[in-house]
Amino acid sequence: QVQLVESGGGLVQPGGSLRLSCAASGTIFSITDMDWYRQAPGKLRELVATISSGGNTGYAESVKGRFTISRDNAKSTVYLQMNSLKPEDTALYYCHTGIVYTDYWGQGTQVTVSS
Repeated sequence: QVQLVESGGGLVQPGGSLRLSCAASGTIFSITDMDWYRQAPGKLRELVATISSGGNTGYAESVKGRFTISRDNAKSTVYLQMNSLKPEDTALYYCHTGIVYTDYWGQGTQVTVSS
């Protein structure tokens, strides 16, 4: 059973930073591609960043240059470093992976950017 547990969300002022973490279990993490998604109220869930098992990364245009995704295979953890946060980054952030045609999601961690 794959489990994903996010942490690190919170309230931050515009221009601030947060680092989200997602701890994975039940899978061979080192060969698993991982993603971060977010969903704001009234909006569709959107892909924010992705990292392959080999470390290749991809980002939504809206976060390029501000967010960095990384992984620590020894800890089975993927991170999302978020800098220069904007009010429009406010959302529930989810960790995701897809294994053998099955999607797995964490419970989400709330990020609120407000003064």
